Amino acid sequence: MKAVLDRELCGVYENRRTTVASYLREWLATRKAHLAPNTYAGYAACVERDLIPAFGRLRLLDLRPEHVDAWVSGQLEANRGRVTVYRAVSTLRNALNAAVRSWRLRYNPAEHSVPPKPRAAERTCWTPEQAATFLQHSAEQYADQLTDLFEVMLGTGMRRGEILALHWSDVHLMDRKLYVRWTLTAIDNGKIHLREPKTEASRAWISLSPRVIAALHRQAAIQMAAHPDARLEGLVFARPGGTPLRPQWVLDQLRKRTTELGLPRIGLHDLRHTAASIMIAENIPVAVVSKTLRHATLATTINLYGHLLKDSADEAVRALSAALDRANASRVQAAPASELRSAA
Repeated sequence: MKAVLDRELCGVYENRRTTVASYLREWLATRKAHLAPNTYAGYAACVERDLIPAFGRLRLLDLRPEHVDAWVSGQLEANRGRVTVYRAVSTLRNALNAAVRSWRLRYNPAEHSVPPKPRAAERTCWTPEQAATFLQHSAEQYADQLTDLFEVMLGTGMRRGEILALHWSDVHLMDRKLYVRWTLTAIDNGKIHLREPKTEASRAWISLSPRVIAALHRQAAIQMAAHPDARLEGLVFARPGGTPLRPQWVLDQLRKRTTELGLPRIGLHDLRHTAASIMIAENIPVAVVSKTLRHATLATTINLYGHLLKDSADEAVRALSAALDRANASRVQAAPASELRSAA
């Protein structure tokens, strides 16, 4: 009783009946309304697959840093994926931070137990020649809606979820623009959700090149031919019944066509990276690339594609050196002869 009263005097209201399992499930329930479906599914998988089997029987007040550290060490020694371990412990830390903020814990026992975040593997990007070869092969051998979908992705740098959720009401061919209003997510390649983009920067207008406009015109003509009396509405790229394409199927088709050409194996998001790398290789200013990709900040673009800017950096220092040389030559020509002698 004295211990409980002392903690209440400190503003901490601890319940010794609460187990880690019950707390984590309660935390998940409170977060569900605030998280994107994919994010919530990831948290739930970490909780049910890893955290509850490891710590669920412990009382929340009895969880200690040594418990978490021992689990991390055991998982890594068992050759468990570092990304999986990192995500699980990060989820535990986030959940326990909420317990500290609500005065249910005095400190977070997982605060310093999260292993270093694994470095992301460098993305594979196609060269302009490889991208052009892929698009030509797809047009000649398939000439289907995926041919136009890949054309739009490479021509705009749109994300996978954005292109699969694109509606005709947001396409303005006369103005050579389209508006990103929705994004599509698939939970475990199963249930599909349409929602608004995560950031305000992602909800923006995208300019369309003649190649992209031609691809969208082809899709419009196909859909209008199939339904001559109907208005052009719904999804731009969809299954025959108008339902969304499944991301995994689109990825499978991309890899099938890539294999036929012997091109480097890439994913759907790598088409966006390819578009970015081509723009940077063509010396488009990085600020313009950032706006085209609709990144929230210029720093995001530089962090992702800074390694592609080395040629631009070489040109920048050469231009700087040339400017100093010109300025020095002009100064020498303008200086009086007596001043030059004294300088000598």
